[in-house]
Amino acid sequence: MRIGRVIVGGVVVTVFDAIVGAVTCGGVFNWVYKLEPVNVWKPMEGAPGIGYYIGALLLNILFVAVYAMLQKGIPGKNRLRKGLLFGLCVWAVGILPGMFATYMFMTVAPAVVFYWAILALIQEPLKGLIGAAVYGE
Repeated sequence: MRIGRVIVGGVVVTVFDAIVGAVTCGGVFNWVYKLEPVNVWKPMEGAPGIGYYIGALLLNILFVAVYAMLQKGIPGKNRLRKGLLFGLCVWAVGILPGMFATYMFMTVAPAVVFYWAILALIQEPLKGLIGAAVYGE
């Protein structure tokens, strides 16, 4: 595994996440966080703090590292297809179970859970594509 490429991939994916988050959750779709119940959200003024971005970076480095470990076993004719499929698998086994549990056991508006699931269905394969493109073969 090429550690330098894993770290660079994690950084690029984190920048992508930050941009998508600012445009979607912080912009176009921020109305979902105004659906009742609103008392479940922590108050926020502006962008998340540095702690969030450090955590996101570490998790995205892990995301790219797992891709690097599994890439040879992921079906696909090239690394971009493999990255897309990897991201889709992460969505299917990582995001969906969490969204189901959130819907079943937490007091969050169903529209928020649906929004998060659909956003992740788009975002995770793109993160896989980016991670695969940066990491290489």
